[in-house]
Amino acid sequence: MKNIKIKYATTFTIVVLMFANVSAQNKSELLLQSKISGVIKKMALEEKIAMLHGNALFSSGGVKRLNIPELTSDDGPLGVREEIKRFDWNSANWTTDSATFLPNGSAIAATWNPEMANKYGVVLGQEANARKKIVMLSPAFNICRMPLCGRTYEYYSEDPFLNAQLAVQSVKGIQSQHVAACIKHFAANNQEIDRGEINALIDQRALREIYLPAFKAAVQKGSAYTIMSAYNKVNGYWCSENDFLLNQVLKKEWGFKGIVMSDWGGTHHTAEAANNGLDIEMGSSGPYDQWYFAKPLLEAVKAGKVSEKMIDDKVRRILWVMYHTSMSTGHPAGSIATEAHGKAAYDIASESIVLLKNEGNLLPLKTDKIKSIAVIGDNAIRTFASGGYGAGVKARYEVTALAGIKARFGKTADIRFAQGYKANYKASNSDEQNAGYDKPDRVLIADAVALAKTADVAILCIGSNREYESEGHDRKSLELPFGEQALVNAVTAVNTNTIIVIMAGAPYDLNEIKKSCHAIVWSWFNGSEAGNALADMLAGDINPSGRLPFTFPATLHDSPAFALNTYPGKERTTEYKEGILVGYRWYDTKKIDPLYCFGYGLSYTRFTYSGISTDRKTYKTGDKIDVMFKVKNDGKIQGKETVQLYVSKVKSSVSRPEKELKAFKKVLIAPTKTATIRISINVNDLAYFSEKQNKWIVEPGDYKILAASSSKDIRQVAEIKVMR
Repeated sequence: MKNIKIKYATTFTIVVLMFANVSAQNKSELLLQSKISGVIKKMALEEKIAMLHGNALFSSGGVKRLNIPELTSDDGPLGVREEIKRFDWNSANWTTDSATFLPNGSAIAATWNPEMANKYGVVLGQEANARKKIVMLSPAFNICRMPLCGRTYEYYSEDPFLNAQLAVQSVKGIQSQHVAACIKHFAANNQEIDRGEINALIDQRALREIYLPAFKAAVQKGSAYTIMSAYNKVNGYWCSENDFLLNQVLKKEWGFKGIVMSDWGGTHHTAEAANNGLDIEMGSSGPYDQWYFAKPLLEAVKAGKVSEKMIDDKVRRILWVMYHTSMSTGHPAGSIATEAHGKAAYDIASESIVLLKNEGNLLPLKTDKIKSIAVIGDNAIRTFASGGYGAGVKARYEVTALAGIKARFGKTADIRFAQGYKANYKASNSDEQNAGYDKPDRVLIADAVALAKTADVAILCIGSNREYESEGHDRKSLELPFGEQALVNAVTAVNTNTIIVIMAGAPYDLNEIKKSCHAIVWSWFNGSEAGNALADMLAGDINPSGRLPFTFPATLHDSPAFALNTYPGKERTTEYKEGILVGYRWYDTKKIDPLYCFGYGLSYTRFTYSGISTDRKTYKTGDKIDVMFKVKNDGKIQGKETVQLYVSKVKSSVSRPEKELKAFKKVLIAPTKTATIRISINVNDLAYFSEKQNKWIVEPGDYKILAASSSKDIRQVAEIKVMR
């Protein structure tokens, strides 16, 4: 008896010592895992299986007996979508589900400001709570590999580093409200055409350097709770059952603790998906008990094809997410479509607008001299909160361009409107039904010309809309739709004071417009406050600070996927022949001049760079490179400059891009003042991925640190050496 007491005391002491040597956070995690284990032990196999598949369009099963609620989810890249019926896509006709329309993904990327991404996430999380949604299917940040992708507007940029910085903050913002962010689409969903069938062949280096870094950052730095597998295959295996992506990389290498859920209808097998990393199967229609992860999964477990230990791991992950969200203590009540949320949408929109051209300083508009304004174009009166196949928002309100311009300039100027073109295109229509959408409407153009002749200034609102850029299909060309080029030509011929405002989420062919027009503004699908932000920018109340998050090619065939004839693929396979040379990496390395380069954007003031230096000249692996330089505002108004640091390896032993973005910072500088910029780069971030050695390698030798205003506008250069 005495020996038993001694053994018990010793064991107790060991446990106490173990807890004494772990942090409070780890203690909490150990206690949570113990709690989850206790819950799982009480569950029957059938109850566990019921948690692993959808039981309605946007929910998966709970266990009522054990007070485990359903896991509810909702679309979210543009805001919490309107309530739909439980078992079909028709509106539930609620009167309390109007939400804030947030700027689209590429608009957020154009801010080049992680603070704006966080602000976006907080609003989304608060509005999700108000609607009792636990998982928000956002953010979406697949790499913009080629410009025609129908979801480019929803994604972020062509650069993995920029994507990562924004994704981390978006995730943190959402999850600060005890709502799970669902990062998507994992991985390489870079085209919509054939997305449910296409096999993307991507070498390991390109995967590791281009397509995975933002997901890794969102998991390891953002602590994302859920992730959505993509529709496509990667290297021969469906993303929903891709052992390399889901088990080897995501769960083992990155230590992901949360849930992998399928895209809706993106599951193809039972045992393969269960064993290779999928946790929840979601879809769009019943019968739900016949899905791969319903009765067939139960049968697979009983037949020994899937272990119950594997099922327990999936349930453990779901409960882990729930204890951080719906079953968490102090869960926020949330709020929706508030004034504060509208202000957040305005702030993001304000920083996203890109000034592409401003010849003769036409902008900002001189309100004391302008007595009449012609506002022309269907996009001046169009809203963008919904449309096409992509998730939309039943916006509480959306300020159009015309409404914003009237509110800002209407007291001092006569403002009149002409439609100019018809946007007669529907994403749900066939090509035959959409025939003629690209033809100019001569009657509407004549009306626009007549109005433009009489105005001091014409503001011509063109571009795309949510029908034309849509999930489920890609555009066929870079041409502006709806005969808009003819409208531009006609209006600018009669009024040289024409400002072109383009509302779109992806690159278009602006060659003619760039040559002939004096002022060009890019304004995105910019949320509930889009019209007000645009008008304030035109008036000079906002100094434009947006920068392009992707390259605009001069011609479609300059883009790597088209130059190498890899899009849309053959026999349901597309080979990513360009490897790591995506976006500006391709254009810079191949010496191809784009129409507009990555990171480009003008301001109403001018910035000069000087005095770049580094804290040392030589570094080794694990060190931090501290870079310092000065940026002066040479103008008369304050402005925000986005300083970009690129790194170039001198005489690399392996193929590399000419330069790669490794840091950036957005700074507000008062007129005539100089800001001292300090930015750090980790030497380890200079590594390339060696397929031969299957690891990251920091190559010793000489490097250039390039301080730039865009990928083509290098202002200062410093040289360093990395030692072995």
